[in-house]
Amino acid sequence: MADRQEKKQLLLRISGKLYDQLAAWAEDDFRSVNGQIEYLLTQCVKERKKTGHYTPKEEE
Repeated sequence: MADRQEKKQLLLRISGKLYDQLAAWAEDDFRSVNGQIEYLLTQCVKERKKTGHYTPKEEE
């Protein structure tokens, strides 16, 4: 059985504009683009587990 902590490779295709935005955000947070994407995905998964929703509920 594979170790769950093993890093998996994933080919991701995104627009140049989105990449540039992620790169700028990553630089602000002192992360690589890969690190920023992993961080953001981790935060989304934690939020989903906590609330059962993909995004926070909007205030009405």
